[in-house]
Amino acid sequence: MKIPFLSQSDLEALNLSTQEIVDSIEKVIRAKAAGTVWAAPKAVVTPPNDQRYMMAALAAMDDPSLLAVKTVVLNPDNTANGLPQINGLVTMLDSVTGLPAAVMDGNWITAVRTAGLSAAAARRMAHPEATTIGFVGCGVQAQSHLNAFSDIFPLSHAIYYGRGQANQDKLAALAKERGMTSSSCCTGQEVVENCDLLVTTVTHTGGDAPFLDASGMRPGAFAAIVDLGAPWKRESFGMLDRVVIDDLAQEAALPNKLCDPELIHADLSQLILSQNDSTTASSDRTAFIFRGHALGDLALAVLALERHHNITG
Repeated sequence: MKIPFLSQSDLEALNLSTQEIVDSIEKVIRAKAAGTVWAAPKAVVTPPNDQRYMMAALAAMDDPSLLAVKTVVLNPDNTANGLPQINGLVTMLDSVTGLPAAVMDGNWITAVRTAGLSAAAARRMAHPEATTIGFVGCGVQAQSHLNAFSDIFPLSHAIYYGRGQANQDKLAALAKERGMTSSSCCTGQEVVENCDLLVTTVTHTGGDAPFLDASGMRPGAFAAIVDLGAPWKRESFGMLDRVVIDDLAQEAALPNKLCDPELIHADLSQLILSQNDSTTASSDRTAFIFRGHALGDLALAVLALERHHNITG
């Protein structure tokens, strides 16, 4: 039995659109609410006296009958060895028989599904006429978010702050390719204070104290906080008008909370299913703070496998 392996280049060649990705995520979230999709909270290992972060996420459905397990290792030391900080795989099984269905590059899945989750939240929480996007952290996640957000908002300018010049140059080049102007900022807080849409992807601060203050966000600004809130002054989240996380059940099961539970208005499922009566005013400062959602991995992996089968026959 030959098990297909979809590499990063294979997955990129599928040309999945942001609309398709977001629609797939929302479809899976609705199916979970209907009881036909299932997911487990992340399993996380963080070795003591070590910056590594090891994670596994599991979700499954029966229509089509597929189960996806994503395993990831984040190691900041990889940079010194010329490797991405995050590497992983998605393994897919038939959810009925347990037979292997596919293996996929986990880096692409992580980058694209994360931007898809952010986009699903942003199109319900952010101002629809947002024109300026800001990035604190300019790596792969910043680039995938720029692609996704420029598909759904009339963006004209990007600002950014990051540690590596190569990543800054890549992000600026992508903005130009997308028909946008761009400029660098001297601090992360300068980015926070001067954009309509904000994406922070600083997974590890290297022991530095948090340096971003949510109270500086513009009225009406939206932040996608993709880095577990690591660079943020947590107490400043209390200045936000609305905070949404990815999954309340997962949050309850994990010890390291994303923010004060009292500040959370809803999770992504409630937002999509309109189960929360909190509304967003045009002047509200809002944030989607998340650690990753197994339903997003499943949705994107199933979409990619179906497109691959359609292409290859």
